[in-house]
Amino acid sequence: MNRKWFQLWNIGRLRGKLLDVLSLGKTMLLLAGGSLVFFMLLGAGGLAGTKLSSSPVPSMKGLAASLSSGFFMELLGMEVPHLPKGEEPSAFSAPKVTSFVFRMLTSVDPGNPKSLLSREVPGLAADDPFLLREGSGGTAGAPADYHPGTDELAGGDGDDPGTADPGSGAAANPDTDKPADDPAVQPQPTTAPDKSNSAGQGNSGGAGREEGAAEDTSIKRVLVYHSHPREAYNPLLGAESDNPSSASPSKNVLLVGSYITDRLEQRGIGTVHAKDDYATEVPDYNWNFSYKYSRITIKAAMAANQEMTELIDIHRDSQRHGKTTAVIDGKSYAQVYFILGHANKDWKQNEAFANSIHQLLEKNYPGLSRGIWGKSSGNGNNGEYNQSLSPNSVLIEVGGIDNSAEELKRTADVLADAIADVYWDSHDAEKAAAPEKSTGSEN
Repeated sequence: MNRKWFQLWNIGRLRGKLLDVLSLGKTMLLLAGGSLVFFMLLGAGGLAGTKLSSSPVPSMKGLAASLSSGFFMELLGMEVPHLPKGEEPSAFSAPKVTSFVFRMLTSVDPGNPKSLLSREVPGLAADDPFLLREGSGGTAGAPADYHPGTDELAGGDGDDPGTADPGSGAAANPDTDKPADDPAVQPQPTTAPDKSNSAGQGNSGGAGREEGAAEDTSIKRVLVYHSHPREAYNPLLGAESDNPSSASPSKNVLLVGSYITDRLEQRGIGTVHAKDDYATEVPDYNWNFSYKYSRITIKAAMAANQEMTELIDIHRDSQRHGKTTAVIDGKSYAQVYFILGHANKDWKQNEAFANSIHQLLEKNYPGLSRGIWGKSSGNGNNGEYNQSLSPNSVLIEVGGIDNSAEELKRTADVLADAIADVYWDSHDAEKAAAPEKSTGSEN
């Protein structure tokens, strides 16, 4: 019996099976080891890429960045029945879900045919704006770049630059006889506004710091400037153009800058409004150097005002009225875009500043903001929009080519109130965090 049992064990067969198991184990071990090395190298490459480039493109251009918080709230709501629902319309409409699934599966935006070509043509999508934070004003269309008119490229005068600026109450008179070795004009502060003429059609809810503002506004803390000062508005020109351009401060973005400046002064924040018309003032003017010219303006203003920390570059979008306008409580407003520069290594600080303003607009005037967008270098900019000069620096596009003076004024007041609220909140927080000064008295 024992002999039969022993014969059941085929030593050769067992040895073969053992070798097969060892061979398979060796193969699996090699695959596991290779996978481990691959993912370690992949992770190391990702970390190296993050260290070498702090641009928002690789870190914030993912799918999740393009989705609103409301979308995720609705996803959670499917599993948590009693989760509070917001007042926003559902994100799960058929067109939105279809567009989302199609974009997730193909990386092609159905609303933007260029996204299909950009995958096949190298470099086509390199300079595309990308959404960082969604705004309730809609994100179907990215901000459209401005390109100068013939007069601006040539450095001509365009419309009469001596036209009075109704927003600041002062006449703009660029010095065309400036010496050739002076490439930029020093920014001039606007005069303190008449409080009896306070507009305030919109108020973000912060009316503090308004009383006794005159004694504080002597210290200039905010710079409002324009890298593309000739971006104009058709209703102000009385024209119909796809690319309105003007040197007149009452017909271009300088008007919006004046509205914002006056409102900030009313809120007790000293503000400088730089009204430089570079096409007129800079010898051998080249529009592609716009941000180099405005950089000189910024540095001059900051050198003359040691307390200056907030830098607001006001532009105008190049889209038509239907894409740049919102009706809120029965009133029409020019919508705004916030722009961050791809090449600014400290973009996260600037994004926090822009988001503070954006969130106030979202809270008090839903529909006004079209979100925070990232843009890379392209014609007429240096890739970082001079935002490396201050963490509290942002480019804001106010309205489009068809927005009226009334729409621009309403938005400028609301935007300035949001900027003022952010400034005072930060200022009060800094004062609260500062150590108390010793009085030197003895008990």
